[in-house]
Amino acid sequence: MAQGARDKSSGRQSYDGVVACLPVTIPYRRYSTNTAQWWLGRALRELTTRANLRPADIDGLAVSSFTLAPDTAIGLTQHFGVSPRWLDHIPFGGASGIVALRRAARAVQAGDAEIVACIAGDTNHVDSFRKTLSNFSRFAQDAVYPYGAGGANASFALITKNYMNQYGAKREDFAKLCIAQRDNALAIPFAMMKKKLTLDEYMAARPIADPVHLFDCVMPCAGAEGLLVCREDVAKSLTLPYVRVLSIIERHNAFTSDPIQTRGGWAVDIAELWSMAGLKPDAVDFVQTYDDYPVIVMMQLEDLGFCTKGEGPDFVRSHTFTNDGSFPQNTSGGQLSVGQAGAAGGLLGLVEAVRQLIGAPLGTPVRDARSCVVSGFGMINYDRGLSSGAAIIARA
Repeated sequence: MAQGARDKSSGRQSYDGVVACLPVTIPYRRYSTNTAQWWLGRALRELTTRANLRPADIDGLAVSSFTLAPDTAIGLTQHFGVSPRWLDHIPFGGASGIVALRRAARAVQAGDAEIVACIAGDTNHVDSFRKTLSNFSRFAQDAVYPYGAGGANASFALITKNYMNQYGAKREDFAKLCIAQRDNALAIPFAMMKKKLTLDEYMAARPIADPVHLFDCVMPCAGAEGLLVCREDVAKSLTLPYVRVLSIIERHNAFTSDPIQTRGGWAVDIAELWSMAGLKPDAVDFVQTYDDYPVIVMMQLEDLGFCTKGEGPDFVRSHTFTNDGSFPQNTSGGQLSVGQAGAAGGLLGLVEAVRQLIGAPLGTPVRDARSCVVSGFGMINYDRGLSSGAAIIARA
């Protein structure tokens, strides 16, 4: 079967009975002398304390982190004093939150775990971001970093410029997304960016890797995110508000013949995402996209089915993206305004979506929100992001 199509008779099992609950955030800091283990441990402690659980009650654990080395998830079990019967270390960056939700949901369905804690977090020492970039992948070590192109900025500059040339996007279109997300973030107490962003400020910002400018980039920071995945009856027994998991997709290394990335793996499986959920794109009340750069947000709006490929710029021009707008998007401000706490960025949107749907947002609520699509994107490897995923969740 050609890539881009899906066999509708695949018969994937639904996620009936699986819920996500107890969204937690360990407030972000620009820099931290604490270790990633400390940040992840804070997230797990917050989950157990608020759920009135003992560490021994957590029998499943999914961990995502860039700065945890030399530890992995198994090392954390001794640090934290837990003995899970289901354990996963998920090194997929911005896609890790969606992948963790999918794997945890299936573990709960199969009875391999009853309560899975999904946690993601990183520290940010003064020099840790540079070290992460220099060792991010073998491609980075051999073909990018030695030539002075440290990090994803240059790769996304190529992707952004190509998208602008091919589909007519302008910097003002990206500005509209960034400005709306900043407005959404102003009510978030731990957001790194606490000042309103204007169009003039965005347009005048210094270039980083043309056409990527300062406000197209995230601010690295330290922090952690977490939530629990369990059966509906377990959440009820713990008296925890919860959301239902309707559908999840995951795809890696899609569209390898595209010379420059203009789409992600969502486009392969998008029909399955919506059909499993029993919804159409116009039925969801808000969207959480992965937003390390605004061009990727625009790409997700297309690949998730809200408009066709190439119509992203017009879609942005015809909608408003604040929490009270026509298309609420990244309702906590996303990484572009809250900050990127390493792998926690992969859980940021999912945690915020759960908060909105259970009626407990940290910032401005989306009115009458009943369902949401959350997407993830990660692991830039030389010239493109390799991992993508999306989930549709709904108020119980």
